[in-house]
Amino acid sequence: MSSVSKENENSSFLSELFQIGLYKPNQGRMVRQVTFLSIAILVCLVAYELYNSTWTSTPTGKFTLAAATAAIGFWFAYRVVNYTRFADFLISVQAELNKVTWPSREQLKRASLVVIFVIFFMALVLFIFDTFWTLLFQIIGIRY
Repeated sequence: MSSVSKENENSSFLSELFQIGLYKPNQGRMVRQVTFLSIAILVCLVAYELYNSTWTSTPTGKFTLAAATAAIGFWFAYRVVNYTRFADFLISVQAELNKVTWPSREQLKRASLVVIFVIFFMALVLFIFDTFWTLLFQIIGIRY
């Protein structure tokens, strides 16, 4: 990739960062909302940690720092899910998720029971092997 196209790509991201409009607003809506919510939760956690940090000693300074971080983070989260390349990726993700055949409740129960049974069976087998080898090593005198 040439340096000119990298510069265009970076300027494109910066120009899209300061826009207000939505990119393809009716496509990939659920995945975009979940992605925005995930980023927003991370932003809230960062703002909370900044509020509890010792960078500023005044309550007003702590609140201002946390509020500014939250505002910038929410705006970034809103813009990143509407960034052209990332939004197209999220739209593709939702299209692929729509192709998935999800199991019914009964199939899910049966599969869960099989997994639980296999886990308990393997735990029992490992316990028996462990007990056998421990006793064997104690008889031989390797383990006291």
